[in-house]
Amino acid sequence: MTEYSEITPAHPVETSSRDWVKILAAYREPNHLRSIFETAISIGPFLLLWALAWYTLSISYWLTFGISVLNAAFLLRLFTIQHDCGHGAFFANRKVSDWVGRVIGVLTLTPYDVWRRTHSAHHSGSGNLARRGMGDIHTYTVTEFRALTPFQRLKYRAYRHPLTLFGLAPGYLFLLQNRIPLGLMNNLRYWISALGTNVVIFAALAVIWYFGGFAPILLIFLPTTLLAATAGMWLFYVQHQFEHTHWDHDGDWQLHDAALHGSSHYVMPKVLQWFSANIGIHHVHHLYSRIPFYRLTEVLRDHAELDRCNRMTIRESLSCARLHLWDENSKRLLSFAQARALPG
Repeated sequence: MTEYSEITPAHPVETSSRDWVKILAAYREPNHLRSIFETAISIGPFLLLWALAWYTLSISYWLTFGISVLNAAFLLRLFTIQHDCGHGAFFANRKVSDWVGRVIGVLTLTPYDVWRRTHSAHHSGSGNLARRGMGDIHTYTVTEFRALTPFQRLKYRAYRHPLTLFGLAPGYLFLLQNRIPLGLMNNLRYWISALGTNVVIFAALAVIWYFGGFAPILLIFLPTTLLAATAGMWLFYVQHQFEHTHWDHDGDWQLHDAALHGSSHYVMPKVLQWFSANIGIHHVHHLYSRIPFYRLTEVLRDHAELDRCNRMTIRESLSCARLHLWDENSKRLLSFAQARALPG
């Protein structure tokens, strides 16, 4: 045990990851009425709170800002529904899932088809050292980091610093990077997705500015977007960047093993679990991404072995922000200080 993390693989999973895939197939079918209901109780309050925040601009800017902070939680939930649509998990009809995802993508500032492609790359290569770079948080091994020039090491340290990952990166990603299909720029389909989403976003912002000026943009749109983006970035980080995560070279890498052992089970209070739409049950999601989020709790209820696996509390997760380099010898994610202490 180190001073940097209290998270240990205390409850090893006895059932093989391949067998789990067969077991989890029983939970894949969505309930269409439930999916519609979950969408309605997410987008309805989001729009109502937006309207209420706008109304309070004439009363108190602080009140407006406070409502916007609350609304960030609903925007986060909408992103998770969009996420389920991208996996084809929310509706049995793929076209319905895709168009619901595209509409929500305007609210989350995310070109749906671009995001679905990069997120698919994340799922298909998660934990594979040969397939880093798209849809993930870049991670060097200790050996790779030592081979870098001093300037390259400085850049990586700056990139992995919490102020960058959870301060600058969320705004850059959702406000700027999402405006173009970065990494997919040779495909017209993804340009259409990005530019089509941009047109609708900018049109909506123009209408907001026309009727309300810059105040609703500065006090409602930006705080809601940036806070939701920051929360989403943190969740994505702790889902895979923890001490005993799972990375392998291509020849040794196995998709389902990486899904089960390289994804965390983030245990949160019920209210945060609701607003994040069970995305903390990430090891189950990676094992079988076609399970709609509202059925993930059924899996844990029925299978205590998965409920115990890779558990991490919010307090425990804070130490993950210090972990930056993968050590191939100990099979652990280390801090820069821990890596320096290694021989060689």
